Amino acid sequence: MSPTTHIPVAQLESFVTRIFEAAGCAPAEAARISNHLVGANLAGHDSHGVDRVPRYIEWLRAGYVIAGQQAEVVTDGGGFLVVDGKFGFGQVVTEQATRLAIARAKEHGACIMALRNSGHLGRLGDYSEMAAAEGLISIHFVNVAGSVLVAPFGGVERRFSTAPFSVGIPLPEGPVILDFATSLVAEGKVLVASNGGKKLPANALVTADGQMSSDPRTLYGDYAPVGPRTPGGGTGAIRAFGDHKGSGLAFMCEMLAGCLTGNGTSGPVKERGRISNGLLSIHLSAKHFGTEASFQQAARDYVEWVKSCRPINPDEPVLVPGEVENTRRAARHVSGVPLTPETWKSICDTAASLGVPAP
Repeated sequence: MSPTTHIPVAQLESFVTRIFEAAGCAPAEAARISNHLVGANLAGHDSHGVDRVPRYIEWLRAGYVIAGQQAEVVTDGGGFLVVDGKFGFGQVVTEQATRLAIARAKEHGACIMALRNSGHLGRLGDYSEMAAAEGLISIHFVNVAGSVLVAPFGGVERRFSTAPFSVGIPLPEGPVILDFATSLVAEGKVLVASNGGKKLPANALVTADGQMSSDPRTLYGDYAPVGPRTPGGGTGAIRAFGDHKGSGLAFMCEMLAGCLTGNGTSGPVKERGRISNGLLSIHLSAKHFGTEASFQQAARDYVEWVKSCRPINPDEPVLVPGEVENTRRAARHVSGVPLTPETWKSICDTAASLGVPAP
């Protein structure tokens, strides 16, 4: 693992904003993308943070993602919506679609929102946090059309996307947020490892001949120390987490976020090019169910009971979903965002290609 450089949060966010402005994004769009990416780093989800900047700019230049898009409602059933992201930046069009779903859930008590053709929407937990801030429970299934990275349980060939899943529970003390990829590691974590960051678990990947691997080249093939990574370049695959359980959940994410939304599934595809996220979100208002007070009390009691469990290691208390992110967020606001030299150089090279000086 390479040594890290810590970049002050405000400085990093400003720098990334200027990169996207120089690439053709309006100031508000550039700021939203930057805020989301840096926010992912702050939460400790570096796989969905500023490591993504060079790849996003590559996609923008190739026309795979389009600046300035607005999410379009194509089916409006009051309590359900189908929204087309029109291949806009996912951080922007997914936020727009989520805001629509939040408004409908507040009006009707529930809303099911299907989003298709979104650019990479980033850290899924961001949208669970968005709903929780409005007092709503939310459940999210995601797939990535055109992205085959993950082998199903018992297989060595790619069939799934990394298919994230998230649930958000609003509580007065702060939300409980579950957010994970159904793959053993997100593709972005392989990207981070390839750039000198945190190493992968020994069994994160599987080679074409069925051997466990932690080498990012299993997924990308050969690559230079600094520069682009091609997810289709290697002959191996990422493994699903939890054997048949994670594999089964990934399958259902493809069914719900890919088939039902009209986004399309991860495959079959002949050649990797443009990818798009599909999202099926369910937003629920406990207030409309008439159970808000009892729900919150029961949830708070349960959180306390779970956390009271005697830990295996006295120095590592039992946590509930979202606590690790909250701790990292507080620490990184003080220390700055840790980036490997390879990652920082890659971002600075991308900035230089757009005429943006590094801070």
